[in-house]
Amino acid sequence: MKNTPGKILVTGGAGFVGSHLCKYFLDSGHEVICLDDLSTGRKENIAPLLDNKNFEFVNQDITKPLEISKKIGQIFNFACPASPPRYQKDPAQTLKTSILGSLNILELARKNNARILQASTSEVYGDPRVHPQPETYWGNVNPIGVRSCYDEGKRAAETLFFDYNRKYGTDIRVVRIFNTYGPNMDPGDGRVVSNFITQALENKDLTIYGDGSQTRSFQYIDDLVGGIVKMMDNKNNFSGPVNLGTPDEFSVKELAEIILEMIPESKSEIVYRDLPQDDPKQRKPDISLAKKELGWEPKVKLEEGLKKTIEYFRKAINE
Repeated sequence: MKNTPGKILVTGGAGFVGSHLCKYFLDSGHEVICLDDLSTGRKENIAPLLDNKNFEFVNQDITKPLEISKKIGQIFNFACPASPPRYQKDPAQTLKTSILGSLNILELARKNNARILQASTSEVYGDPRVHPQPETYWGNVNPIGVRSCYDEGKRAAETLFFDYNRKYGTDIRVVRIFNTYGPNMDPGDGRVVSNFITQALENKDLTIYGDGSQTRSFQYIDDLVGGIVKMMDNKNNFSGPVNLGTPDEFSVKELAEIILEMIPESKSEIVYRDLPQDDPKQRKPDISLAKKELGWEPKVKLEEGLKKTIEYFRKAINE
């Protein structure tokens, strides 16, 4: 991360990805403001950072007007629940976070003349009919389904970012993040990696929805952070959107089997339940654009990342 005038603001900074960004920037010598209302973010994710003189925590809902008087140089907008159980719990609030939150944070960027990065998602592609998914694919999204509050909210946020860029010249970056895992995930957040690891460690049956043939691409958090930093600092004024994910594709059943092999003491078995509405059958990024524009591709293999994640979950569950 290059030197930037002003502080770095990370919204959703107590969340899974946001907390890793806060730590990265602090370790790089930057002053960081972490804004989070702790609705899904966790104070324990940022607990090791609180004593750092360059770190400030602001407990606030991003949908409310933002009053930050300090000069902000760069903004990373990661404020939004990302797991289906969490974003479906209060769908109207999820939509407000993506839309009103984006408006508030874009206005703050305008006021500070700050560069701003939006954490978008592979969910903008919905249940894709194109595989793998390039950034030029417009998606196949159900606008009235149970996942729509997140999918359409993120699509609307992208619209706002590019509209601000066209109308006001706001310096934007947009990344579309595919399935990511690693330490600081909430063991109870309902995502497939955290579900399977928690269930295996607690000797509960691993729950697969559908027949397990649906595929996902799982990237380790360190790879994602590296891609985000490269995107924010790219010298070509490349705004995106750009896919950040791994092209290594696994079925959900394969993931369950790998995790059980890596936790050999587990007495868990695999059980099957009905597939939720609009659950994507395939999800895999085309990362040609990230390679070309950013010189980025993920390095961490699934077993290597899962080993570190399982270690984290063992400690988290025992505490």
